[in-house]
Amino acid sequence: MSIHPVMQRLADKLKRTDLPAFVPGDQIRVQVKIKEGDKERLQAFEGLVIAINQGPQGTFTVRKMSFGQGVERIFPFNSKVVDKVELIRSYKVRRAKLFYLRGLRGKAARLKEVERETGTARA
Repeated sequence: MSIHPVMQRLADKLKRTDLPAFVPGDQIRVQVKIKEGDKERLQAFEGLVIAINQGPQGTFTVRKMSFGQGVERIFPFNSKVVDKVELIRSYKVRRAKLFYLRGLRGKAARLKEVERETGTARA
């Protein structure tokens, strides 16, 4: 199934280029814009990228542990809510979707850290 050429041009125009290149298995910090009344502030959400969905409305899923509870957020790549994404560290994984980490706790959920070059834009 292909996208209509007009829709493709619009999606290309709206695509963000300021996000770093990251893959599942990377730990990232997402600065999210929070609106409270008439004020706006930034809140950090730091966790492991467990999935990336490509396409015109591409998303990425970030998972973190908060007080022993797993918390996941799905962020659209081209959202105005996402202010900045920082790459913190990378781990060695052999899957494109890391949903198996949902069932693991503590030492069982450890991943081996690797050195990876940081790119400036996603593909």
